[in-house]
Amino acid sequence: MSHKPQDMGADVFLTARPRLFAVAYRMLGSVADAEDVLQEAFLRWQSAPQDEVRDATGYLVRVVTRLCLDQLKSARVKRETYTGAWLPEPLLTEDPTERLDHDVSVALLLALERLTPLERAAFLLHDVFGNSHDEVAEALDRSPAACRQLVSRARRHVQAERPRTSVPPEERRALTEAFFRASKTGDMAALTQLLAQDVELVSDGGGKVLATLNPIYGRAKVMRLAEGLARKSGAHLPPRWRFAMLNGLPAILSLEPEGLVQATALEIREGRITKVYVIRNPEKTRHLAAALQLQG
Repeated sequence: MSHKPQDMGADVFLTARPRLFAVAYRMLGSVADAEDVLQEAFLRWQSAPQDEVRDATGYLVRVVTRLCLDQLKSARVKRETYTGAWLPEPLLTEDPTERLDHDVSVALLLALERLTPLERAAFLLHDVFGNSHDEVAEALDRSPAACRQLVSRARRHVQAERPRTSVPPEERRALTEAFFRASKTGDMAALTQLLAQDVELVSDGGGKVLATLNPIYGRAKVMRLAEGLARKSGAHLPPRWRFAMLNGLPAILSLEPEGLVQATALEIREGRITKVYVIRNPEKTRHLAAALQLQG
């Protein structure tokens, strides 16, 4: 049975799709935007002279990268008018098939967010996905020397931001669940033991729901916030919540009293919580509702 050329082209795209999504998600920090880019890339692939393409995956990565660069031009304007702190859209990474092939931590994505679009693309293509400087140059329509400089500059920024310690799975789950229980019930004694002195809390509501507009620094201030929120909610755990891995970080998905899905991810170092990322913007957590319904 012979296959139509478009069927074979679709098979090629599906094979490359996980890598293409990995590129797009890291470039854009959004699951929904990455999916939109892949849809556009597929349409362009269908109309491309596929018989003349020697390296289909390389070709598709270039298409996706350029679409992402176009998207980032408008995204940067949106970021400038974004209400409060911006956090990347959380990605569930507890299923081995969904982990992607490299780091997708919040720290990395925030570090990438501080780069120019070209620096971000060059760093990802070279340092994360292993493309040569010549291949990066072709994708970005720049000289290899210029791309080498882009990668070097980006690498310095990213290395300074990425967490350097790993935590055993059992410990990170125990700490994450203990933090969630303590913060929701207002157990200040437990929080004192769990939080690092220099802990930072970042909350993203996107101006759509209640969230802190600026990061909160220091154990005392984070505890004061948790105590106030617990008092306001009656010091009860949400009706539905569960442990999850988001962007490679231990996290809690919870159905909050007002009906929204909240994602709380933690960075842990030397047995203490150093970063708390709370994503409440419903546009960023809507896709996690199904995962929350799996238990409860």
